[in-house]
Amino acid sequence: MRLTTLLLTFALASFLGAPALLAADAVDLSALLVSASKEPGASDPRLKPYEATLRRILRFESFKLVGQGRASLTTPGKGSVSLGAGHSLQIEAESSDGKSDHVQVTWQQGGRTLMRTGLVLRSGVPAVLGGPGTGEGGNVYAVIVVAR
Repeated sequence: MRLTTLLLTFALASFLGAPALLAADAVDLSALLVSASKEPGASDPRLKPYEATLRRILRFESFKLVGQGRASLTTPGKGSVSLGAGHSLQIEAESSDGKSDHVQVTWQQGGRTLMRTGLVLRSGVPAVLGGPGTGEGGNVYAVIVVAR
């Protein structure tokens, strides 16, 4: 009888502790603020790993890195990334299954919300968000979000 009680207690403790273990997953993100231009020319060499993706998604010709930041969040959890030029991302890590991270992203500039979207991030695979004009000709801002 004691052995059965001990085993049931252990099983219950393991069952109740499992959600806490799952909640301890970390989501490490890096985000880059980019200015995209229709003008042909050399792109910022720091964006070389993302240039093909930026061209394919945004259909612009050259790209300049404006700012960047990082965040490490627990799942579930919230955090923010300051990108420079008054831009920031508010990020809510909702879940992680070990292969991908589900996050809600709110892109803000000077306290004004530019975009809210949900993303499913896989480690090393960039997600690109197209944004508003920069005020410089036909250039636009974009944000690259990458889970590490």
